[in-house]
Amino acid sequence: MLEHTSSMPDSQMALCLVCILLIPFAWAGLAMLQTGLNRARGATHAALAASYAAMVAMLAYVLVGSSVQGTFGSAGHVLHIAGRAWSVAGAGPLLLHDFPFASASASLTVLFLLFAVALATIPATAAGAERWRLAPMAISTTIFAGLLLPLFSHWVWGGGWLAQLGVNSSLGAGVLDASGSGCIQAMAGLFALSIAWTLGPRLNKFDPDGTPNATPGHDAPAVLLGCLLALPGWMGLNCAGAILFTGANLAQLVAVVVNTALCAAAGMLAVLAITRVRFGRPDASLGANGCIGGLAASSAVAPYLHPATAWLLGATAGALVLVSIGFIERKLRVDDPAAAISVHGVGGLCGLLAAGLVAHPLDTPAVEPGQMAAQLIAVAVLLCLMLPLSLGVNWLLHRLLPQRVPPEGERHGIDLFELGSGAYPEFATHHEDFMQR
Repeated sequence: MLEHTSSMPDSQMALCLVCILLIPFAWAGLAMLQTGLNRARGATHAALAASYAAMVAMLAYVLVGSSVQGTFGSAGHVLHIAGRAWSVAGAGPLLLHDFPFASASASLTVLFLLFAVALATIPATAAGAERWRLAPMAISTTIFAGLLLPLFSHWVWGGGWLAQLGVNSSLGAGVLDASGSGCIQAMAGLFALSIAWTLGPRLNKFDPDGTPNATPGHDAPAVLLGCLLALPGWMGLNCAGAILFTGANLAQLVAVVVNTALCAAAGMLAVLAITRVRFGRPDASLGANGCIGGLAASSAVAPYLHPATAWLLGATAGALVLVSIGFIERKLRVDDPAAAISVHGVGGLCGLLAAGLVAHPLDTPAVEPGQMAAQLIAVAVLLCLMLPLSLGVNWLLHRLLPQRVPPEGERHGIDLFELGSGAYPEFATHHEDFMQR
């Protein structure tokens, strides 16, 4: 929690700032990955949507979200139940008015959360690709970044009731999430699921009997380069979170970087091996998704893992992401062009559960009794409260302001419909009557 940072030297605070400034590399990596996984006629819109959502999210967080999230030890809204105080929301000023920027720890925490909230909004733009209009996207993103995500992050990182499970209910040390497998990744995946469900599948994605049709992306090299670009961003994210929320020192940050890299590597290699066995050849795009899934899982537990355990977590997360992609498409009939729901949602939940097995406060030698119970409660809150809230908000917004482009917009391509030009104007697709002349 934030109190760990109060006595840190200036050199470590400077290192934390550098780590936070690496987080936008993760934005860029995810934007490149989801652009490559889209069809060419929606490439510009996909890249713009990722940037657009991140910028809207930062404004929403400063306006409202920072108040809802609060910081550890600051004023908050408290419920008293059975003689115990449970913090349910922050009570800070809007627009960071009179925020104590002179405090390095508080300032770094707000900056970290500002960038993290922006990161969490990008997967939803991937799940809604080729059909999510920009105007309602801004409204939906504002609600998510200004209310829903800060509310859950307050419960875990701001001294809220999930963090208090240890003190009030003797469940380990309360919910532990070092750098955001739950607060960032799982919330992002569930928000993406609510968007994909609300918008419905792309035209001709499913046959009348529900069989999905393949819609391959247009640029696999960009997808793989996106993974490489996201890796330093995730290292910065995990290191900054470890400093701010677990009190990690410089030596422990080396382990954080190693474990982050190993989770990414194991996630990709596990998926490539599985697809090689199943399909006779490795699948590059699915391998990239396995890599990001491993990174999402690492965020909860990178400070606590042994390298051998990091390999196991990354491979497990990659395999679960691969299973989830098929289940969501074939069983739930949800169209998710970049597999953002599985990568961030399933990967994040995997990391949150792994924390119940290996995570502990860094000043204690082992996992405390009841830690897994606390982590399971966090997972239940995500699935049974935050997902329905996100679905409800987007369902209501869709009724008031349709979020999906009309059918003709999809047929012509969302680039042309919303932006007036395509990503690759030099490559023209000619009609059959033209080719017959």
